[in-house]
Amino acid sequence: MIYGVSYIAIVFFLVFVSFVLGLSFYFARKTKSASNYYAAGGQIHWAVNGVAFAGDYLSAASFLGICGMIAMVGFDGFIYAVGFLAGWIVALFLVAEPMKRLGKYTFTDALNAKFNSRGITLAAAISTLVISIFYLIPQMVGAGDLVTPLLGFPHWVGVVLVGIIVIFIVSTAGMTSTTYVQFIKGGLLIVFSTILAVYIFNNGLNLKPSIGDMKYHEYILLDAQVDAGKVIAVDGYSVVSQQEVKGKQVVKIDKEGISRWFNLVEVNGAFKLSEMLSIAESESGELLYNGEPKDGRKFYQVGHMSKIIVDGKEVEKTGPIGPFKFLSTIENGEIVRLTELKFKDEDRKVTAYYQNVTSGKDFMLPGLKYKIGKGSTFWDKMDFISLMLALFLGTAALPHILIRYYTVPSQRDARKSTILAIAAIGFFYILTLFMGMGAAVNGVFDVESSNMSAPLLAKAFGVGLFSIISAVAFATILGTVAGLIIASSGAIAHDLMDNYMQRNPTDEQKVKAGKIAAFAVGILAIGLGIAFKGMNVSFLVGWAFAVAASANLPAILFILFWDKTTAKGIIASIVSGIAVSLGIILTSPTMWDKYGFDSADALHRLENPAIFSFTISVLVLYFVSLATQKSNIRVENVS
Repeated sequence: MIYGVSYIAIVFFLVFVSFVLGLSFYFARKTKSASNYYAAGGQIHWAVNGVAFAGDYLSAASFLGICGMIAMVGFDGFIYAVGFLAGWIVALFLVAEPMKRLGKYTFTDALNAKFNSRGITLAAAISTLVISIFYLIPQMVGAGDLVTPLLGFPHWVGVVLVGIIVIFIVSTAGMTSTTYVQFIKGGLLIVFSTILAVYIFNNGLNLKPSIGDMKYHEYILLDAQVDAGKVIAVDGYSVVSQQEVKGKQVVKIDKEGISRWFNLVEVNGAFKLSEMLSIAESESGELLYNGEPKDGRKFYQVGHMSKIIVDGKEVEKTGPIGPFKFLSTIENGEIVRLTELKFKDEDRKVTAYYQNVTSGKDFMLPGLKYKIGKGSTFWDKMDFISLMLALFLGTAALPHILIRYYTVPSQRDARKSTILAIAAIGFFYILTLFMGMGAAVNGVFDVESSNMSAPLLAKAFGVGLFSIISAVAFATILGTVAGLIIASSGAIAHDLMDNYMQRNPTDEQKVKAGKIAAFAVGILAIGLGIAFKGMNVSFLVGWAFAVAASANLPAILFILFWDKTTAKGIIASIVSGIAVSLGIILTSPTMWDKYGFDSADALHRLENPAIFSFTISVLVLYFVSLATQKSNIRVENVS
């Protein structure tokens, strides 16, 4: 998409970042001990921690990724919200209080409380690092996507900017400043998302949506003469080439030296060429948008409704509408989506987007992305089940979520924090449904990055709202990345250096080591954020949940509920969970495409590994524990 810089947004951004940095300076003076650095001294009020839980959990995947995926593929995007929220039930009833009772600073403390095993320390620390890094990737990708319309910088600048700010936050004040950043941004995110939803309902539905500076663009439909399936003439244009791409006849036509791509369709028995958005490499390597340089600003896009039915009658617009009527009207109508096609033209890469008319009922039901009904294959169904399993089980095993239980004074506070978090997160996910649908019907999403749907929707209603929403979204990323880096630095400095290597450092040395580790992880996150540019952040987070569910959750549940669990069983389970989940992810069709290969040639068709990796991890833990009962030595009198 072609963006213009918003100076009002820049001001809001600078004000918020300055506030966050000031907060870090303030708490830095109070952060002297390891307890303060890693767990905020265990003195955070349960209500603050509950909202901070929500702020930590409502990451780029929730605000940017889910909204964007709903805008692109309808209800399939909302499936992520359902899975994310359901996972908190596991956290509330099975994990919250025991984790507070067993732990001190990190997830590894709790896992190793009954064994005092160096092997568990090493395995759990590595697991924490792997999961945190996988979770960091989508946050950094979202940061890069966000900074382009906000500040006008390239994607990589946004990634580097977030990395620098977060490294500063974590390396100065640790968990205390991170908690309050998450508390503030969690509250702001819910408040301003509610305001955005009100704007959506007030605007209603329109066949030709034009709100703010987002103007409706009616796509060109040209008459074409066709012989034996080949386009031979188009009035006013010269036909350059034609090729079939994934069942679509893509036709390249030229006018006055400008080439563009159209999709051959049949309308009422006549052949037509339907305009496609296109991004193509020129001979010089420059990107051409719809056949012209980017400066020409001729890259139009719109997703909208092609049919609106109210009380049995077709109408052009509805006017203000309530939330339930909003959803039912979309369900009864038709939506024009934009679907991506990639192909080569004279050895140059072309990405084009064609109009895809979809019934409202199909848009509001699963199936556009995850095939689980008619026409689905065995692997389609397995992939969907695997995704839901990862989302449901992964929440209670995310290290940066688990360490938040150590910031409150008691187990009771841990439980109350979790209940408040569930309420806040659940309400926000309802809002994502409306924000995603609002982006879909108002033509404000960016086909190059679905992650920008919610901010662009806000921009359509006014630059002021866009500025605030973007600043809050940036804060969302800052808070989550800060929590992840705290978890990673704890794994390196506390788990590996202190417990595994047994160097017995002083409090001052622990804090210093944590800050150095935070810097190192931050640099790694910057590199990965640049490498994964363009991928939907909810999809990427699904991988982190899968690794967490496979590597961590079996160990947590077996320690809490099976007395025959052994240290060797836990170690084997963590290692197998990491190995199997990473093996499936790294050989998936998506990664095959990232490597530059044809995704159809991938070793398997599974995108989400949890159905296999979680099951294998559980079985390994069970059988290894049974086989090593004689070596099952526990630390007594663990309170």
